[in-house]
Amino acid sequence: MTASSPMTPEWPEPVPAAGGGRRPRIRHNDYSPLVPPPLGEWTPALTVSVVIPAHGAQHRLDLTLAALAAQTYPAHLMEVVVVDDGSEPALRLPHVRPGNTRLVTSAPGGWGTAHAINTGVALAGGEIVQRLDSDMVICREHIEALMRWHHLTDYVVTIGAKKFIEEPPLEAAAVHTAVREGALESLFDMTSAVPSSTEATIRRLDGLRASKNPYHVCTGPTVSFRRALFHQVGGLDPEVLRGEDTEFAYRLAMSGAVFVPDMEARAVHLGLPAQRLDTEATVRVVAPYLANRVPLRRDLRKDRGRRWPVAYVEVVLDVEGAGERQVREAVSAALAGSLPDVEVTLVGPWGRLTDGRHKVLDDPDFEARLIRERFRHDPAVRLAPGPAGDPAPVPFRYTGPVNVPLSRRTLELMVKAVTDERAGLLVVAFPDGRTARLERTDAVNRARLLAAPGEDLDEVIGQTHGVRRGEAAEFWPAKPVAGAGTGSGAGDGASGTGRDPSAGDGAPRASREPAPAEAAPNAASRSGDGPVTARVRKPNPTPKRPAPERLVRRLRTALLGR
Repeated sequence: MTASSPMTPEWPEPVPAAGGGRRPRIRHNDYSPLVPPPLGEWTPALTVSVVIPAHGAQHRLDLTLAALAAQTYPAHLMEVVVVDDGSEPALRLPHVRPGNTRLVTSAPGGWGTAHAINTGVALAGGEIVQRLDSDMVICREHIEALMRWHHLTDYVVTIGAKKFIEEPPLEAAAVHTAVREGALESLFDMTSAVPSSTEATIRRLDGLRASKNPYHVCTGPTVSFRRALFHQVGGLDPEVLRGEDTEFAYRLAMSGAVFVPDMEARAVHLGLPAQRLDTEATVRVVAPYLANRVPLRRDLRKDRGRRWPVAYVEVVLDVEGAGERQVREAVSAALAGSLPDVEVTLVGPWGRLTDGRHKVLDDPDFEARLIRERFRHDPAVRLAPGPAGDPAPVPFRYTGPVNVPLSRRTLELMVKAVTDERAGLLVVAFPDGRTARLERTDAVNRARLLAAPGEDLDEVIGQTHGVRRGEAAEFWPAKPVAGAGTGSGAGDGASGTGRDPSAGDGAPRASREPAPAEAAPNAASRSGDGPVTARVRKPNPTPKRPAPERLVRRLRTALLGR
């Protein structure tokens, strides 16, 4: 990589972030507890690196840098890193630009916006990263407006405003003067400006305070975040060539971040949005990238029979001491349910299973070895010594007893309950005192960020998202007995009498779906794979009587054989 301007400036000492337990506890995305200071009436302290990915369009870059040179945010706290993503001819730095501006080439081995941003952030020195498009002319308070939120807490992502306009003939010096004087709009015919569709969504949802999924509107032209947060979620995915900003914002959301749009951070985007030029192609090119990586986009995951690289729900089962038959039943129930994009993590003693010579039939780890061999090559099943500390980017995690298999719609019903009520945690109680849990990844990660040492995470989730509680019968609905009602016929809805999945009731089931707590035949094993309650004895079926015509055929065959 090459640089054609001064080296990274020597920054002031970093401003310490608010520690655990001292950050404001924001509920959902309602950032109302954060009260930013009025523009021009506060003293900034955080350093910011403005990272600009650029490919060609030298004149537009010149105008972007001219506007950045007129910002009200202190120049000694700001640097600009322009990343040339394979331009021909190569880009150059114009005369009108911020003092601390560097031009670097994109790192070898890749190309595209995401790859260029990763290159720029790797070289950035600021505590905050401001991602800015190379065709944006921003108002003089733009950086200041977004930065003031980062001074209030360290888990916000700020989003600037923009309008699209056809590029008029402009010179960099004129842009710099107009922006410095607070007259950005005088440069353009704003009556022909095209408003951003995301801003309509922002207004409709009370500045995203009421948004269930605010990452949707966190698009790339102007967005800022902590550099540490960028590295925590793994940066941008360089394989995503379109929609990389939305995919990145989704992972920011899973980390527990709060999204704050600031409409005082005004900007003009030179050129009309791509959607207006070719709507169908623009939508289609993004769809497969998001379908593979953003499970919350249920509208993009309608292909039957598909397995997706990022699951919608992770099912975690502790199989220590469980038998292979029991685990097979539990895994099959999880993967054969109504949600197609599920993955299973089996927590067990896999580390102690050596591959050297050992007893085969009398091995004390007989069941564990069978489980390992059964699932070690299954891409939907992971064998682990414990659940991952952070399931992201998977948005939901279920944890429950291995001897209580999920019914076909259990996960679907649990996810619906959580999303309908915007809860961060669902706790389902069984009559025997055990529980199952469905956690939202974003809620758990925010609770981990906010909790004081030793504080119960469930209590913090209750404050930031809410905890929903329910009984097992609500999520393990029993199938109706044939002829006993006028149900839908699906037999797995939320209505009807729910059977306790954690204990047998001595009655035969009306369907062939195995009772969640009934052990499979001959399930008692070397590792204690027995039923949690008394085994249900199935009645001997009454032999079917042969139809008359079949009886006649049998008699004829017998007589001919004599």
